[in-house]
Amino acid sequence: MATNKPTKPIKPIKPTKELGYIKLKEITEEMQESYLDYAMSVIISRALPDVRDGLKPVHRRILYAMLEEGLRHDAKFRKSASVIGGVLAKYHPHGDVAVYDALVRMAQDFSLRYPLIQGQGNFGSVDGDSAAAYRYTECRLSKIGEEILRDIEKDTVDFRPNYDETREEPIVLPSPLPQLLLNGSLGIAVGMATNIPPHNLTEICDALIYLIDHPDSTTEDLFQFIQGPDFPTGGIIYGKKDIITIYSQGKGGILMRGKTEVVEKPKGEQIIISEIPFQVQKSELVKQLARLVEEKRIEGIRNIQDLSDKEGIRITIDLKTGVSPQKTLNVLYKFTNLQKIFYLNMLALVDGIQPKILSLAEVLNLYLEHKKEVVRRRTDFDLRKAKEREHILEGLAIAQRNIDEVISLIKKSESRSDAQKKLEKRFKLTAIQANAILEMKLSSLAKLEREKIETELKETKEKIKILNLGNLKIQKIFFLKLLFL
Repeated sequence: MATNKPTKPIKPIKPTKELGYIKLKEITEEMQESYLDYAMSVIISRALPDVRDGLKPVHRRILYAMLEEGLRHDAKFRKSASVIGGVLAKYHPHGDVAVYDALVRMAQDFSLRYPLIQGQGNFGSVDGDSAAAYRYTECRLSKIGEEILRDIEKDTVDFRPNYDETREEPIVLPSPLPQLLLNGSLGIAVGMATNIPPHNLTEICDALIYLIDHPDSTTEDLFQFIQGPDFPTGGIIYGKKDIITIYSQGKGGILMRGKTEVVEKPKGEQIIISEIPFQVQKSELVKQLARLVEEKRIEGIRNIQDLSDKEGIRITIDLKTGVSPQKTLNVLYKFTNLQKIFYLNMLALVDGIQPKILSLAEVLNLYLEHKKEVVRRRTDFDLRKAKEREHILEGLAIAQRNIDEVISLIKKSESRSDAQKKLEKRFKLTAIQANAILEMKLSSLAKLEREKIETELKETKEKIKILNLGNLKIQKIFFLKLLFL
C-alpha cells in the first residue's frame, strides 16, 4: 500500500545556455495572466470599434485593402474572392469566412444606414437569406466608404507594421464622418459587448457644428438636433425623455415598433406593415404572425400576405368585419417582433486601447478631437508640399527671366552636374531648383507657359498664406470650413 510521503520543495532550475531562464510560477497565476492577455487581445484587436473611426480592425483592413487595389466607387466591380484573398494575405491572417461576413455586412443596406461597400450579386436579404459564396459576388467601395479613407495619403493618421512586417497598415482611418454613430456597431468581446444603433447623417453633422461652437454641451443639448436612432429598416421609436437618459448614460433599452397603417376595405379593415424594427428578419415576422393565427392566440385575422418587393416592405393583414385594428395590433406588439427593444450599449475603444461606455456627447467630443488632429496633420502636409512647390517655381521663374543666359550656361557646361553647379553659383539657386531647371521642357519657353508659371507661383503663395492662417491661428470659421470639406 502506498504511503503519502512528504514532497521535497522543488529547487529552482539554474539558467543555462541551452534552457535560458526558467521562472517558477503557480499555474493559477499563469492561467489568470494568460486569460487576461487573451481577453485584451480580443477586445482591442477584434471585437470592439474605435471611437475615432467607428471601425473594428477587420473592417478597417478590408476598406484599406480595397483602396490599395483601386476599387473606388467609380471603378469596375471586382470579385469578392480577390478582395478577401488580398486582405488575408496582407493584413488579416484569420478565417476567410469571418472576413467575408464583415465585407457582406458593410454592403447590406438593411444592416448599415450608409453602406461602405457596393455589392453586385447576392449579398443576403432582410428575410435572413445568406449571401452567395465570395466566388460569385463582386464589390467595390461606396462613395461614403471611399470618403472614410479620404486624405489617408497625406500623413493624417499613424501606420504600423502588418502581422509579418512586410508592409504597413493604418492604426485608424481619417474618417471625415463620425462612422461610429452613422452606421453603429455590434460586437461581443470577453466580458463586455457593444451595441450601437445607426443615426442620421444630417442630424449628426448639425450636432457636431453646434458642439464646435458650444464645447460644454450636454447630451440633452444635442438632442435638439439628434432625434435618436435612424434605423435602415425604418420603424418608430418611443419615449423621448427615456431615450435622452439612455444616451446620457450610454446604455439602456429603446422601444421600437414597425410602421403600420390601417386602411378600409370592402370586406373589413386591413393593416399594412411598411417598416419593421431593426435586426428583425421579415420572413420570421411573417411566420410569427401566421403562428398566432394557427394557434388561435389571436382572433379576427382573415388573411396574411407578404407583398414586399424591391420598392420596399409591404405585409398586409386582412381583418374580418367588425374586428378592432388597434386591439389586433396590441396583440401583435405583445407576441411578435413587430415590437422589440433595442438594448443600446455605447461601448468603444478610447485612444485605441481603453474600452469605455460613453455618452452621446462624449462620443462626439472624442470624434472631434480625432478630426482636429486629422485636419492639423493634413494642413501640415499640404503646407509642406506647397512650400516645396513654391521653392521650385521660384527657381523656374528666375530661369524664365534669364532664359538666354541659362541656355548659354548649359550649352557651355561639360556635363549635367557641371551645369547644375554653375546654375547654383550664378543665380544663387539650391540643388533642387537647379535640377528642376535642367528638367524643364523646351515648350515651357513659350509665352503662355511663362505666364502659367507666374500664375501658379502667385496661387501657391496665396495657398501657403491660407494654410498658415489655419495652422497657426486655428480660427474657428476656417477650421469649421476645413472640417466638412
